[in-house]
Amino acid sequence: MDDSPEREAIKTEADASREFITPRLVEAGWATAPHAIAEQRTFTHGRIIVTGGRVRRGKLKRADFLLYLRRDYPLAVVEAKEPGLPAQSGVQQARDYAAILGLKFAYASNGRQIIEIDLFAGTEREVDRFASPAELWQRLLAGTALPPTAVDPLLEPFNLVSGKVPRYYQQIAIQRVVEAVLLGQQRILVTLATGTGKTCLAFQVCWKLWSSRWNRAGEHRRPKILFLADRNLLVDDPMAKMFAPFGDARHKISSGDASQSRDMYFAIYQSLATAGEDVFRQYRPDFFDLVIIDECHRGASRDDSSWRAVLAHFAAAVHFGMTATPLREEARDTYDYFGEAVYTYSLRQGIDDGFLAPYRVHRVITSVDAAGWRPSRDELDRHGRAVPDEEYQTRDFERIVALRARTQAIARHLTDFLRGSDRFAKTMVFCVDQEHAAEMRQELVNLNSDLVRQYPDYVCRVTVDEGAIGRTHLANFQDVDKATPVILTTSQLLTTGVDAEMVKNVVLARVVGSRAEFKQIIGRGTRLKVDYGKEYFNIIDFTGTATRHFADLDFDGDPARVDDVTLDEAGEVLSVVDATPPGVAEPDALYVVEAGAADWPAGEGRAEMLTEAPAEPRKYYIDGGEVEVIGHLVYDLDAEGRKLQVVRYSDYSGRTVRSMYPQRDDLQSAWADPDTRAKVLRALSERGISFQELASSADQPDADPLDLLCHLAWNAPLLTRRQRADRARTAAQDLFSQYGETAREVLALLLDKYIERGILQFSTLSDLMKVQPFDRYGSPSEIAARHFGGVPGLRQAVTRLQAVIYR
Repeated sequence: MDDSPEREAIKTEADASREFITPRLVEAGWATAPHAIAEQRTFTHGRIIVTGGRVRRGKLKRADFLLYLRRDYPLAVVEAKEPGLPAQSGVQQARDYAAILGLKFAYASNGRQIIEIDLFAGTEREVDRFASPAELWQRLLAGTALPPTAVDPLLEPFNLVSGKVPRYYQQIAIQRVVEAVLLGQQRILVTLATGTGKTCLAFQVCWKLWSSRWNRAGEHRRPKILFLADRNLLVDDPMAKMFAPFGDARHKISSGDASQSRDMYFAIYQSLATAGEDVFRQYRPDFFDLVIIDECHRGASRDDSSWRAVLAHFAAAVHFGMTATPLREEARDTYDYFGEAVYTYSLRQGIDDGFLAPYRVHRVITSVDAAGWRPSRDELDRHGRAVPDEEYQTRDFERIVALRARTQAIARHLTDFLRGSDRFAKTMVFCVDQEHAAEMRQELVNLNSDLVRQYPDYVCRVTVDEGAIGRTHLANFQDVDKATPVILTTSQLLTTGVDAEMVKNVVLARVVGSRAEFKQIIGRGTRLKVDYGKEYFNIIDFTGTATRHFADLDFDGDPARVDDVTLDEAGEVLSVVDATPPGVAEPDALYVVEAGAADWPAGEGRAEMLTEAPAEPRKYYIDGGEVEVIGHLVYDLDAEGRKLQVVRYSDYSGRTVRSMYPQRDDLQSAWADPDTRAKVLRALSERGISFQELASSADQPDADPLDLLCHLAWNAPLLTRRQRADRARTAAQDLFSQYGETAREVLALLLDKYIERGILQFSTLSDLMKVQPFDRYGSPSEIAARHFGGVPGLRQAVTRLQAVIYR
């Protein structure tokens, strides 16, 4: 049973809520159907925190009360405080939760005093009662300017046939979109991070509008809706799965079947606007009431795209765009077209809430990436061509010059990484082009021949060239119950629209200059699958891409950890430096969608087609030479929490301790008391400091954690646990003399265990004393009763012993 102070506070507030606040909510009419009161409603999962290879969840966000107008429509949040505390002490929490949950009304109450916060009016005042559902509803309509006669879609229940209840941020996004539609907004944009459920959002919006018979003309009919994307997999999967409740109302438009008798249509741009055949013109310009554009930062929202003609033809419809790409210069046209997003849920928010997996970043540096490569005098490539005498850098590799030794070094390092962690961890390797992906696959096959003999598809390439075979490999890779393929090599095809929950390693073997594509790529790993052991993932970066993007002042997803590795020509690791970012413990090759890039003919690989090789070799192929890995660094965020800089894990830990405790005495005082020590340990853990990793990094396995922290933070003398124990035996004579012989033996054994395992074991004293050598004195409760006058006496003795250790 958890008897922590936090748990006790929750129980106290919950008891006070039921006794004093609930009756007043009932009195206001919130318990009368169709209204509802939800008590102690948790709305986040708690950030996943990775420390020392162990994973735990951070604190969950929990509302004391949510007040619902209908089952799926909350109006207000109530923060409850104990009767002995002023209601004002809950105001800030109430405001914070209202902001997070997208609510305009909040209350703070201790049962006797009620403070009402109206974010529409900008007021905060004490009231004598809770407002009724009807009163808040009327104030909401007035604040949003929604016409009372057109709110049916807003209150239409979610479709929960799948069993998936929309998360809090999805509910906000759904309501915001529907509100915008009802207010007559013609272009609507929502930004949701990859892996946070854009398809669920689109489905529930469509379901609400369709079920309530909303349409632009105000007629008594169901709306005509078009779901539009640029790849088949982005429309086929939603149509078959999420949108299944629409049944026969669904239809996929193709050049040979432009049916007009359904309600829910799906299409890719290529099938609507192909050379010589504009299928979309078979539909009247006013045929659709709503057009949903998935991944709207690509293609059709660009002024110079020929696919813009599709949207222009259906200009009378409401255009609802969804993207995972925040406002950036490279996607500025998307925002120029749709306007500002009505709702944004970022990668950072998804990780903080525990809905997305954090990530550890490994920066691997090869010798040629660090120093560049220059051909020897009169050097010829594989085809006998003279290689221009220039210095080539990372951005040039596999574009201008293809160095086989570099590909081999990357493949060796990745193989060793998997051997040292999990050889069946699903891994995506993003290469420069299809040719590079083929060469990488071949190297990985040869390096993993022992597994390839047993699993022929252990390593596969999935690009446009593989066609149906590649799609089969991808489907098997996505299947959580199929062990292989384990490694997929690709270039552009898998950067977006691929849901693979078990991806544990995202490998960057090409420069990704586009921030939008970088986010799409790391989005391949952010999906959680806790029941299958997927709680975080690795970004293994051979090009410096991740480091550059994390240094971006506007980037919104901090890494859980960044490792920078250096390899030799055999792919061996030469060095590893670790520096976890502060406050985080848990975690486009220069490919840019150029003008006209979205106008490639129909097919799944329009982006891949940018990398097709011409008849004459377009690169210089260098088969000789040696490439080694020369660095494995770990990065830390600077004091502003933004820019990444190289730092050692021990340096980061020392700086973090100083920021928490400016004076050494402050830390020592907090550490000496077991209760405050627990808070110190929790705070350090949340900042990514693991004593096991720290002792290993500093090569001090026998140091006491406090001494190690003080040594790193203030260069204090470093004592071993044995030295502290020997001092304590001398200093504790007065303590020992207060007890009988057996009690003194027990305390002496505790000192021995401290030498062996450290002070952290004292937090689980009852478990420790159940095993040898303590068990010869009886059970923990028997030891306490017979030799210390009871459990409180034993606890007091152990607390005093710890104080002596740290005197």
